[in-house]
Amino acid sequence: MAEKKLGAQTVKFKNPPSIIAGGTIVGPKEGEGPLRDYFDMILIDDTYGEKSWEKAESKMFQDAVNLALKKANLKISDIDYLLGGDLLNQIISANFAARQLNVPHFGLYGACSTMTEGLTLGAMLIDGGYADYVIAATSSHFSTAERQFRYPLEQGIQRPFSSQWTVTGAGATILASIGEGPYITHATTGKVVDLGMKDANNMGAAMAPAAADTIITHFKDTGFAIEDYDLIMTGDMGRVGRDILLELLYKEGFDIADKYKDCGIEIFYESQDVHSGGSGAACSAVVLNGWLLSQIRNEVYKKVLFMATGALLSPTSTYQGESIPGIAHAITISTILS
Repeated sequence: MAEKKLGAQTVKFKNPPSIIAGGTIVGPKEGEGPLRDYFDMILIDDTYGEKSWEKAESKMFQDAVNLALKKANLKISDIDYLLGGDLLNQIISANFAARQLNVPHFGLYGACSTMTEGLTLGAMLIDGGYADYVIAATSSHFSTAERQFRYPLEQGIQRPFSSQWTVTGAGATILASIGEGPYITHATTGKVVDLGMKDANNMGAAMAPAAADTIITHFKDTGFAIEDYDLIMTGDMGRVGRDILLELLYKEGFDIADKYKDCGIEIFYESQDVHSGGSGAACSAVVLNGWLLSQIRNEVYKKVLFMATGALLSPTSTYQGESIPGIAHAITISTILS
């Protein structure tokens, strides 16, 4: 019997891992946003000195890991596993960074949910006694995502209001078996939910049903109440997805509006012409490892439900007329163990 399992989709860690460090790199546009003071490095050029945007993204991934290692006073050889992914085909940003880092690597693809997917699996590895140090990391880049999923930038395609701006950046989190917190105490693994959305320029609407499903399941599995949390934060719903999510939850008896924030809304000013907000695998990664960890360590928030959300589409499925499935994974981050 799975003794650490709660309900249908949640686990409670017996030996909760500690988040001991996080590293962040962002692009110029993100560096002009309201969270700029919380990022470790802001690029002045989104090519990062490389010959392609894809190479730049992989370099950001690698350097976010190195920034986190420096903060934790660790070497890459101290790390038992790297769990990482990105949005590109064959997760080339993560895999090519792992080639340079020379560390045991699990490549993950959860689209924009990859950050909490990696943190969930990393927490399981540590709680299970298989590792002392694990790094979860992910990246995205506006220009690599546009090239792969939408249209060449040179075409200057007009973007609808529901579209979101893929965050250029990378974030890495180091989990440890021993530490002073904050801790990952619970994890709720999401299911793939698909209500038939086909508009690749409306990721929020595609992801909102999965986000609602995971949040409802988390509360049912754990027995927690909304009041138990200081903050409930999603990865990249954007303004359109936020409104749909809050409505779906309200219909099921969950009113989280007063405690809710979304990384995609927080990372940019509305005046930056990002329409519905930010998106991309790095969106939740840089907000978590920058602004949110700072707030938690300063005890602004003591218990947070953090959930990265992903739209599981590909160019191939889009061309074949497929709908866009969504998924969301949630973790509880707490400054105290209870």
